[in-house]
Amino acid sequence: MQRGIFPAVRGLGVYVAAAAVLFVGLLSSQQLRAGDQSRAKELIKNSCASCHRFEGKPDSRFKLRAPDLMWAGSKYQRSWLIGWLTGKEAPLYAKGYRWDLSQEETKHPVVSESDASSLADYFDKHYKDRRVKVGAFDVSKVTAMEVEFGRGAYKAHACIGCHVIEENGKIVGGPQSASLVESGRRYNMDWLFRFGQNPQDFNPHSGEFLADATEPQLRAVIGFLAVQGVKDFKYYEPWTSKEFQNASVDRGKLIYKEYCSQCHGATGKGDGPAASGLEPKPAVHANMAFDKLPMEYLYNVVNHGGRAVGKSTSMPYWNLTIGQQGVADVIAYLKATFKGGAAEAAAAAPATGGPSGVCPQPRKTQQAPDEFLAKNNPLPASAEHVQAGKKLFMETAKPLACMNCHGTKGDGNGPAAMGLMPPPRNFTCGATMKDLPDGQLFWVIKNGSPGTGMMPFSGLPDDEVWQLIHYLRTLAK
Repeated sequence: MQRGIFPAVRGLGVYVAAAAVLFVGLLSSQQLRAGDQSRAKELIKNSCASCHRFEGKPDSRFKLRAPDLMWAGSKYQRSWLIGWLTGKEAPLYAKGYRWDLSQEETKHPVVSESDASSLADYFDKHYKDRRVKVGAFDVSKVTAMEVEFGRGAYKAHACIGCHVIEENGKIVGGPQSASLVESGRRYNMDWLFRFGQNPQDFNPHSGEFLADATEPQLRAVIGFLAVQGVKDFKYYEPWTSKEFQNASVDRGKLIYKEYCSQCHGATGKGDGPAASGLEPKPAVHANMAFDKLPMEYLYNVVNHGGRAVGKSTSMPYWNLTIGQQGVADVIAYLKATFKGGAAEAAAAAPATGGPSGVCPQPRKTQQAPDEFLAKNNPLPASAEHVQAGKKLFMETAKPLACMNCHGTKGDGNGPAAMGLMPPPRNFTCGATMKDLPDGQLFWVIKNGSPGTGMMPFSGLPDDEVWQLIHYLRTLAK
């Protein structure tokens, strides 16, 4: 029996000892946290508060020494804040926070990693902004198209006048206020969305601008700022949502009759009652291979309208009218109904060694301004540049890869081609291409061609446009 008891006693002793260690560990952890909180309070009182305010009502920048931090727990992302406090982040104010006193860039005091972590914890616990609704802005639902809308709205509403951003590898904008180059890593977007609703609520009489923007425009701007500085941002793809998984061709057919047929006609021949007064004419859906067009493009043109993808402004944005389920349904109908037989047949025609499609191709494309006509391609016609241009043509150019209209051979017989009037440019026609200067091609690619289906690719960096032109030159025969 004794042999049976002693192991149990020894086991109990081990348990008691382990419990004691655990208790001491918990006590130590609590003491550490309390110590961290005390250290944070000490830093705030003796260091941070000499410049920043942690209580009171918002006041003019011209009465402050540094930005208010009474809402810091809602404003900043923890990882950025710790990086900032430890001196690992770039300065925010190129001309100084109080640019009226000095326009010299100032450096923020640096603390240790542990102190920075303590401060971040303390901010999160004690300096929350009650005006900020958690979940008001869902970063996981930001789409690539909304970011492009936001880019335009950011400029249209003059945000770029005071805040710098990075664009095509360059820092652009007025360096008067906080840099937004890394805004996607810095701010809590719920806070930034609330700030955007009325900046004067946070910095009255400080030059903060209240834009006449709708809520969707503001959300687009915040989406644009949410991606700044975030590598490999994962964009939301609405065409993967439950509405598209539950799309109905039959419901889409009814929606097409009620809304789309007004312009595109009952059978998609572009002969709806509104068509006679429109220029350019509505697309002839009956001739388009919708099942071969990218879902992203179809979603953007139906949901956001023609203007969003550089097409006719007569094509409305249908998202508010028919809802997300309606958009999914009508796209399902388009893909199931219109296969573009004529375009497919033309694209499948065997190569003859000469140009395919119509050649020469009569066009009335507007002539580029003289300063563009004088441009020559500044990039060498290297295999590297030609291959980069081919990738843009076939896959990556936005809002739509060129081959969808101009065809994989460049002959103007892409899956969307037969629905467009006039038909897309036939790049295989040497008789036409030899007379088109590089500058004319550059200008048309950047600005589009009014009265045709050629959309502007204004977002393409100049070098990529020149690479694309090098590839187009290889198609002419």
